[in-house]
Amino acid sequence: MKAPEPSRMSPEKPGARMPERSVPTVVHLLVEAAGAAPQAEALVSGGRRLRYGETLSCAAGFARELESLGARGGRVATLLGNSIEACVAAYGALAAGAQHVPLNPLYTARELDLILRDAAPRVLVVDAALEASAAPLARAAGVARVIAVGAGARLLDAWRGDGLAPGNLPAREDLALLQYTGGTTGRPKGVDLAHAAIATNVAQREGLLPTRAGERILCMMPVSHSYGMAMGLFLAAWCGGTLVLLPRYTPEDVLAAVEKERITIFPGSPTVFTGLLAHPRFAGTDWRSVHTCYSGAAALPEQTLKRWREAVGAPVYEGYGQTEAGPVLSFNPVHGVVKPGSVGVPVPGTEIEIVDLESGTRVLDAGERGEIRARGPQLMRGYRNLPQETAQALRGGWLYTGDIGEFDAEGTLYIRDRKKDMLIVGGYNVYPRELEEVLVMHPAVLEAAVVGVKDDYRGELPVAYAVLRPGASAEGGELLEHCRANLARYKLPARIRIVAALPKTSVSKTDKQALRQWAAGDAA
Repeated sequence: MKAPEPSRMSPEKPGARMPERSVPTVVHLLVEAAGAAPQAEALVSGGRRLRYGETLSCAAGFARELESLGARGGRVATLLGNSIEACVAAYGALAAGAQHVPLNPLYTARELDLILRDAAPRVLVVDAALEASAAPLARAAGVARVIAVGAGARLLDAWRGDGLAPGNLPAREDLALLQYTGGTTGRPKGVDLAHAAIATNVAQREGLLPTRAGERILCMMPVSHSYGMAMGLFLAAWCGGTLVLLPRYTPEDVLAAVEKERITIFPGSPTVFTGLLAHPRFAGTDWRSVHTCYSGAAALPEQTLKRWREAVGAPVYEGYGQTEAGPVLSFNPVHGVVKPGSVGVPVPGTEIEIVDLESGTRVLDAGERGEIRARGPQLMRGYRNLPQETAQALRGGWLYTGDIGEFDAEGTLYIRDRKKDMLIVGGYNVYPRELEEVLVMHPAVLEAAVVGVKDDYRGELPVAYAVLRPGASAEGGELLEHCRANLARYKLPARIRIVAALPKTSVSKTDKQALRQWAAGDAA
């Protein structure tokens, strides 16, 4: 079934229309917010606070430095946790006419090496605490300049003075972001997104989830991630609101920030909502300032949604997206029917269809399950340096998501499964193929396979099975330490079981279905 087009949505759903406001790029958003209210609070991180006029001045100053280093037309990578520096560096890179490459500070040396060589940034902006490990990798990858920032180094809130010259602002057609996502081949894929795509997507989301001027938004998810960037950094600039940054998610810090900073918008994930509801301080927290909560990554159980609404007094609006889609494709609307378990309706200007799994061309009816494909102005240009993967994902103007879903009779979208071999662990995409390749890097491992098991807190957990080489010996703990040295923490297997052989299909492929049954039995 084809979802209703925005122009055909009924008058009862006013939030389904694109806002009249049109902004060419997210840098223009920052310029507008600073011009409208330069004294309004923009960024809060620990004891540091920055107003909009100051944020623009700092971003402009850093942009000029990056331009002097030859960044315009190239790429600037950042390896930063949530901080004033991460936000200023992001806007500075974009304002300098560079493509911003946000990297997760949890990445290991192996992961960083792969991405830096593929992205080929001109400059790497790195947290001072990570400089010693990241700088040699950057030099080996040909990065011309490494800039260390943060505690113990430079702080990026030092500039005061001129803003951005209108003639120097990036153009809509320029590349804005190169965001890396895991790959089914085990190699990270860099998603090329233009300024027009991400700026349009901010407005599209606003069409279903309109904000109020001066919102106070809590950002506990990494701003290096597409969700944290779209639903945190860029959302705040759109409404001239305050982005309250936490360096990482801890229940205690979240609950304290909600009260102290009088948070109004609370973006989270199933892991966050489930964990907070179980925390002993949750019931005593003052949530009265919060009017809207967002969730993505995986569906929340209806009982969790109900308990949250009763305790907090604010609804959780669930949505769906991908890095390749700028990233938002659908959301339950503020003005409309919110259906628990669904991911809502397409954002304005976006078409979503359910197609058959075999050809990907036959559009299915309501209630039929198939692959979700999407078409709209927020889609990626393609994967960097991966023409075959790009051609597979983008066909005939459609993005083939690899997710299985269905529409109900009213055009509401439900995610039912995944076509591609991918897990969602605590809101992060984890690809079993990458874990398997890391395991077989160990000299004792002949073969490995990874599957996911359900987990009430993190959604899914990876479970690994390894076959050792003849005459070799290793224990699960040793293999886990090997994984720890080569994978970000959120990708680590929950357990590793050493087996004599992996189950195979009739054509000698690893039987993942049988392994899932093994994993379910192990967990019982």
